[in-house]
Amino acid sequence: MTTPTTRPTRFGRGRWAQGGPETVRPGVHRIPLPLPEDGLRAVNVYALEGLTEGLVLIDGGWSIPESRKALEDSLARLGHDLGEISHILVTHIHRDHYTQAVELRRLLGSRVYLGAGERRGLELLGELRTDEPVGSLDTLRWAGAHELAERVAAMYDDGFDATVWEAPDRWLRAEELRFGDARLTVVPTPGHTQGHVVYLDQARGLLFSGDHVLPHITPSIGFELGGPALPLGDYLDSLHLMIRLADARLLPAHGPVGDSVHARVGELLAHHDDRLAETLSALGDRTRTAHDVAGELGWTRRRVPFADLGPFDQMLAVNETAAHLDVLVARERARRAPTDGVNWYTAAAS
Repeated sequence: MTTPTTRPTRFGRGRWAQGGPETVRPGVHRIPLPLPEDGLRAVNVYALEGLTEGLVLIDGGWSIPESRKALEDSLARLGHDLGEISHILVTHIHRDHYTQAVELRRLLGSRVYLGAGERRGLELLGELRTDEPVGSLDTLRWAGAHELAERVAAMYDDGFDATVWEAPDRWLRAEELRFGDARLTVVPTPGHTQGHVVYLDQARGLLFSGDHVLPHITPSIGFELGGPALPLGDYLDSLHLMIRLADARLLPAHGPVGDSVHARVGELLAHHDDRLAETLSALGDRTRTAHDVAGELGWTRRRVPFADLGPFDQMLAVNETAAHLDVLVARERARRAPTDGVNWYTAAAS
């Protein structure tokens, strides 16, 4: 949700989301698909051609008519059609990445791949049968934001479609996938979700980063069902893992293609260091909830006051603040005391 300052790119802030394919390099094409009424504007899927098994997609998009038409039109401009999609490699379980992959499998017989760490979240979706962000609402209540939790819950209806949340054909772990002569290394990167994976094409120097490394924003942390105890700690560990891999071009799920994964990861790590310091400063010498602390921080790159955010963005802000506070606790910079279903935080003595 929060965004460090980034250098301008040659694609501009908004042009990346406009319709039509962009050839990243021969045989690799970025296709932005629309996300109506979503601040992210679009999600990038990547079409890999020249393989012996048809087209391979990285991520599937959101299962809505506008998205399917945009994908079909973009493939036509590249000289292909939907029927050539043989495999869809999904980075994580969120609706704008996963649900159209399942729909395309039903339509075309494509095989869908998903990180094994998403299994429990997918099972919980089937058990609870709701798109409501149950885990994030629980975090709000632990953060003392009960009224906000009720407002966000009221934004969701009962139109749950179980058919787009079916299990994948294959659960992925750290492994190598081969499609003809092409090889993609699956790298688990928990944090944004616990089962998030990225796909590294080492031979061509490309990283399909999903929401793990984004060029303009930081991803929300732990926005899922059945999430881990320290999602931000997992995310920071996953960022450090990227630096241990060979550098590559950044092919993100939202935003333009970037020149260097390592450069962007460095910015993200610096941002979170700054944010941890800001969070500790806002905590001060008082005993406070994550909701209290979030209210004293600025949000987005424009430092928007918490009160000026809409309910959904306030939920993300409180969830992020709780994640930073919990990392401070893990680093022994703060203490957490659960009382009557609410977590209270105080700064640790120097």
